[in-house]
Amino acid sequence: MPTIAWIGALRVVIYPNDHRPAHVHVIGNGCEAVFELHDAGEAVRLRENYRFKRKEIARIKKALMKILPALWTAWKDIHGIE
Repeated sequence: MPTIAWIGALRVVIYPNDHRPAHVHVIGNGCEAVFELHDAGEAVRLRENYRFKRKEIARIKKALMKILPALWTAWKDIHGIE
């Protein structure tokens, strides 16, 4: 599971054998959340949350939005999509 980025001590991961829609897992501090990646509108949307507090989810989402183009590039590279 390649670590694509770090948000403080939290790992942003894309699993090579994972399914669509495009998404990332954010893991750390005994918590995990899954965020879907979209091209328009709400470009990063929370799909699943396991133990992160709402305030932390908002912080993570903001950080992911800042690196959205890099997340898309990583998803496409890992899954062989052009």
